[in-house]
Amino acid sequence: MAFVKPKRLIAVSIPMQACNLKCHYCYISQLNEWENNKKRGTLDPVLIEKAFSVERLEGPCIINLTGKGETLIPKEIPDIIGRLLRQGHYLEVVTNGTLTNRFEEIARFPKEWLSRLEFKFSFHYLELKKHEWIDRFFNNVQMMKNAGCSFTVELMPNDELIPYIDEIKKLCINKVGALCHLTIGRDDTNGRKILTKLSIDEYLKTWEQFNSNMFRFKYSVFDIKRREFCYAGAWSLYVNLLTGEARQCYGCYADQNIYNDVSKPIRFRPIGKCCKQPFCYNAHAFMSLGVIPEVDTPTYAEIRDRVDLNGEHWLSEEIRQAFSIKLVDQNQRIKGIKWISYYTYYPIYWANIIKINFSKGIKKVLKK
Repeated sequence: MAFVKPKRLIAVSIPMQACNLKCHYCYISQLNEWENNKKRGTLDPVLIEKAFSVERLEGPCIINLTGKGETLIPKEIPDIIGRLLRQGHYLEVVTNGTLTNRFEEIARFPKEWLSRLEFKFSFHYLELKKHEWIDRFFNNVQMMKNAGCSFTVELMPNDELIPYIDEIKKLCINKVGALCHLTIGRDDTNGRKILTKLSIDEYLKTWEQFNSNMFRFKYSVFDIKRREFCYAGAWSLYVNLLTGEARQCYGCYADQNIYNDVSKPIRFRPIGKCCKQPFCYNAHAFMSLGVIPEVDTPTYAEIRDRVDLNGEHWLSEEIRQAFSIKLVDQNQRIKGIKWISYYTYYPIYWANIIKINFSKGIKKVLKK
């Protein structure tokens, strides 16, 4: 099957806050939201396949599946993964790597599907060590590699891990032939600052020994307010897998539901210069794929891949090609108007403002 460049990045949230690990640095732990883990409905694989069809998305896309907890816990997820791969999409699944039965189910998919599937294995070392699941984690990484999937292993650097750094490095070299990548932790209780008690110089000196492109790039854009024209919403989308509510990006209002009528096209409209976030905290995916085309970045493949001791890539050839694209090559820039305002472009903005103010007014009356 000939390689087809992805048209868009679709970030998909699975809002079931359930996990078999309880990492102290997890944003759900930080915000004490584990009590809000009840299912509010059922995932419908058939509806999801129709809603995310290649025709509606105007081409195959890179689809990232991330749970608010462990992504693979809902029993429907392997079926959903298979259906999206059957459509021709490229999938990235974020997982803690512990649910062996889910990986065994996925490993039975056709090889052609699995060549377009990549797992981001979150390496929660202390929790795995506590549960004696480290071997289980790396066995599942190996299972997916043997099945033909791509993978990356990513560690959340945090102060509690510092005494174990040498142990972690040795383990990664022995098990996957290369050091794990690093992300950067956010303190969601303190303005999303870097999650550490170290000085920035100490923090960088401590973790730079992993030589991670992911870590370097995330730090380079961390806490920098983006004021360029951003094509999130047009070249990417953020979707709630349970409800179908879709947003241009994180922090935006949901302005459409892609499940309501799957025969209708999805609206793709750029956020422009209206980003409300203090910085692009998932820039490693959005910016590396080029939603802000004027900013020079490494490719997503360069951020995710490693070459092991045997000269083998963590990413398959097909995934490397997909993750090496820039979305500007498959989409068109807006010409002429260089700004977009919520006030003139998005009626949903005014609808929410009216609703919020009306609600506040009612509460004031009731208090009297």
